Amino acid sequence: MEEKSVLQPTGDDARRQAKTMIRSARFGALATLDPETGAPQVTRVGVSTDFDGAPTLLISGLAAHFPALKADGRCSLLLGEPGKGDPLAYARMSIAANANILERDDADSQRIAARYLAHQPKAKLYAQLGDFRFVRLEPLSASLNGGFGKAFAMTAADLLSNADPALAAAEASAIEHMNEDHSEAIDLYARHFAKAPSGKWGLTGIDAEGIDIANGDDIRRIFFEKPITVPQDMHMILVQMARAARVAFMEV
Repeated sequence: MEEKSVLQPTGDDARRQAKTMIRSARFGALATLDPETGAPQVTRVGVSTDFDGAPTLLISGLAAHFPALKADGRCSLLLGEPGKGDPLAYARMSIAANANILERDDADSQRIAARYLAHQPKAKLYAQLGDFRFVRLEPLSASLNGGFGKAFAMTAADLLSNADPALAAAEASAIEHMNEDHSEAIDLYARHFAKAPSGKWGLTGIDAEGIDIANGDDIRRIFFEKPITVPQDMHMILVQMARAARVAFMEV
């Protein structure tokens, strides 16, 4: 008799859950292969994302997993934060990937640094130290356990979004402008779209599919109704979202 698969078809809800987990994660467990013994080793790492949603790390050359990744880029990253009660009742995802260690003067490294430090501001204390390097994990596949009866086998395409260079280039100035001049609008995004309490919310990322906001350790992911494709859309959609939130609160 043929065994029934526990895997569910991967739909938009599962993709959105996976992307939310990646975009909102600040830490994860990184598994690498010891270059001397070949044995698996696991360590906790800080996590952010590149513009397209690929996980990014900041690793010291003194850490055991740095020479491991240099010798063999194959790795796995476990994401998911448990709460009270049974830790296995909470969603988690394991991402199989190849690690790309970036040189400090690499253009990709500079872009990733800006996004990483917006997401992980405390990392500024050591990001400039000479032995640290940014690492981009190129996803190969992922296993998402989204809760009881919600297991999904995912591809890299399920996890990543549009990486258009023009969009990525427009992100930093848009974030700076919003955080400096429109903090009230960001608070509206948090309250209306993320159903979060009012607070000192800041914009930490804008990509083709949505925005990331943070208030201290509280991180929220907000998806656009539809992806943006050109830099001009970035300004327009943020204005439209603020307007929609104001209207919604006026109607309450």
